[in-house]
Amino acid sequence: MRISTFFYTLKQGIVNIFRNKWYSLASLATITTCLLMFGVFYSVVMNFQYILKTAQEGVAVKVYFENGISEERIVEIGEMILKREEVLKADYISATEAWETFSKDFLGEYADGYTENPLKDCANYEVYLKDVSRQQDLVTYIESIEGVREVIQSALTAITLSSMNRLVGYVSIGIILILLAVSTFLISNTVTIGISVRKEEISIMKYIGATDFFVRSPFVIEGIIIGAIGAAIPLGLMYVLYNKIIGFVVEKFSVLSQLLKFLTVEQIFTTLIPVSLILGIGIGFIGSFITVRKHIRV
Repeated sequence: MRISTFFYTLKQGIVNIFRNKWYSLASLATITTCLLMFGVFYSVVMNFQYILKTAQEGVAVKVYFENGISEERIVEIGEMILKREEVLKADYISATEAWETFSKDFLGEYADGYTENPLKDCANYEVYLKDVSRQQDLVTYIESIEGVREVIQSALTAITLSSMNRLVGYVSIGIILILLAVSTFLISNTVTIGISVRKEEISIMKYIGATDFFVRSPFVIEGIIIGAIGAAIPLGLMYVLYNKIIGFVVEKFSVLSQLLKFLTVEQIFTTLIPVSLILGIGIGFIGSFITVRKHIRV
C-alpha cells in the first residue's frame, strides 16, 4: 500500500465516523459499556479467584504418626510427601509446638497445671496443596505410607472451593461470549448503515476501477477506531475507580479484612489493558470486515 493510499483510507475512516455520528456514538457507547462491564466483571472474578486461592492455600491436611516412630522416619515421610506434585509445602509441628499453640489458644493460665505434655503423641505435618481439588488423591497416598497413624482432611471445604472455582470459570466464559457477541453485532450494524449511505459512491468507485480493498479499508478503519476508543474509555474509568472501590469495601467490611485479600490495580491492569485493547480493536475489525465483505458487492 502506498503512503498516500494509507492516509486516504485513514481519513475516510475518520470521516465515516463523523458522517454517521449518531450511529457511531451508539456503537461507541455500547462497546464502552460492554467493555466496562467486562472490566468490572474481570476484576471481580480475578479478585474472587484470588480470595479462593488464598483460602485454598490455608486448607491443610494433617498427618499424624504412629506411637514410638523415630525422628528419622518422620523426616522420610515428610520427604515422600513433598515429592508429590500437588503439594505446595509441608510444615512439621512438633508435640511441644502443638501443646504450646493449644494451651495458648484454649487454656491460657490454666495450662500451668499440666506437668507433662498431654499432646506428646500429636506431632504432625500440616500439608498444603497447590490445588485443593486433588486433596483426596494426596490423602489416599499418605494413608498408604508406613508409620502414618491418621490423616485428617477438610473434604467438605475442598469440594466447596473446587466447585466455586469451576462455577466462576463457566459463568465468566458465558458472560464474556455474550458481551463480545453484542459488541460485534452493534459494530456490524453501524458499518452496514455506513455502506447504505454511501452505496452510490461505492458503486461509482467500483465502476472506475477501485479495488475491493480500496473500498473496504475505510470501513474497517472506522470499526477499528471505534473499537479502540471504546476500549480506552472504560480502561480509564476502571483505573480511576478501582482503588476507590477496593478502599471502600475494606473500610466498610473491616471485620473481614483478614479474609478479603484483593489484587492491586497494577496486578489487575497488567492483563486487563492488553486484553481490553485487543478485544476492542478485534471487535471493531471483525465486525466491520465481515459486514463490508457481505455488502460490498454492488
